[in-house]
Amino acid sequence: METLTEQKINYETYLQIDKLLSAQQLLSSHHDEMLFILIHQIYELWFKELLHELEEVIRCFQNGNIQRSIKVLKRIETIQSVLIKQIDVLETMTPTEFATFRDNLRPASGFQSVQFREVEFMSGLKNPKFLKFFEAFPALKERLEKRLASPTLYDYFLRLLKSQGFNIPETVLNRDVSTPYEANDDVLKVIQSIYQEFNRYGDLYLLCEALLNYDEQFNFWRYRHVKMVERTIGMKTGTGGSTGAQYLASTLTDQFFPELWKVRDLIGSY
Repeated sequence: METLTEQKINYETYLQIDKLLSAQQLLSSHHDEMLFILIHQIYELWFKELLHELEEVIRCFQNGNIQRSIKVLKRIETIQSVLIKQIDVLETMTPTEFATFRDNLRPASGFQSVQFREVEFMSGLKNPKFLKFFEAFPALKERLEKRLASPTLYDYFLRLLKSQGFNIPETVLNRDVSTPYEANDDVLKVIQSIYQEFNRYGDLYLLCEALLNYDEQFNFWRYRHVKMVERTIGMKTGTGGSTGAQYLASTLTDQFFPELWKVRDLIGSY
C-alpha cells in the first residue's frame, strides 16, 4: 500500500479531509449536536497546536533564544483569542436545544480531555487528582503522568534566567517539579530587577510580559467558559459528575507565574 508521501498530493489527501469529516458521530437526531461535537473537536485541534507551540517555547528557553520565544508566545496568545471567541458560536445554542441531547453525553466530560490537562500541567497547574479520570485509558494516563513528572514552562523560564546570570536559588531550580510551584522572594527580586531596569533587560522584560499575557488569556478563557456553562445549564452537575459551573468558577484564581503578578506590587519601589 502506498504511503501518503508516495501518493500524488492534493488538498484533500494532504489535509486528510475524509478523516476529518467522518469524525462526527452523532448520538441523536437533534440538529445542534453537530455544532457541539465540532466545537469540541476544534478545541482539541487547537490544544494540540498549543502543546506543539509550548514545546517550542521550552526549546527556545533551553537554547537561550529569547526573541524567538517571545514570537512563539505571541502566536499562542493569538490562538487563545480564537479559543475565547469560539464560545460565542457555542452560545448560539439555547439551553433548551442543548437539553435535547445532553443526557446522551453521560458519562463523557471535559474533565477527560487529556490534552487540556497536559496544557495545564505544562503551564504549572500540577494536580495528580486528574489522573483518576484516565484509569480506563492507560496510554492517556501515561501521557499525563509524564507531564506531571516534567518541569513546567516556568521552571524552564527560571533556568533561562539562571543561565543569563540571575540569582535563582538552587532550591527553586531543583524543586520537586511534580508539585505546584510556590512563589519565592528571591525570584521576585529578580523579576523586579528586570522590570525596573528595562533599558538593560528589554528582551527579558518583553518575555515576562508575553508569559503574563499567556497566563491572563488562559484566565479569560476560563471566565468565558464559566459564564457559558452557567448560561447553558445553570448550576447543574456536569455530565461527568463534576459540580459544573461551581467547579469551573473555583479555577478563576489559578495563576501559572506568581512572581510575574506579584511584581506589580513592587513596581516603583526602590
